[in-house]
Amino acid sequence: MNQEVTEFIEALKEPWHRELSGNLREVVHLAIPDVHERIQYKKPHFLKNGKYAAAISTSKEAVSFTIFNFSALELPEGMFDGPPERKTLKLHKGDTFDSKQLVSLVSQASSSL
Repeated sequence: MNQEVTEFIEALKEPWHRELSGNLREVVHLAIPDVHERIQYKKPHFLKNGKYAAAISTSKEAVSFTIFNFSALELPEGMFDGPPERKTLKLHKGDTFDSKQLVSLVSQASSSL
């Protein structure tokens, strides 16, 4: 794990931002064991073979999790927003997510990277 990404997550002001971001980071590591992490555009990005696989961003009201290379996957209804090539899941305070489902989606989306 990249220390810069760890420090970014630990520095988030809201405890629920830190918790969700840490859990989403874990999802990426379970889905892509050899993932490369870095801070880019002031947010954590996760790469496989030099190509974007996922990103986490925060705003006052949400933690967003973007999965790249998504165009060929079947999506759960109403769960994600965005263009066909990348989809974003927005999580708000108190929201939960199905880790196994996200691990599967990230793994499938990144399989051709």
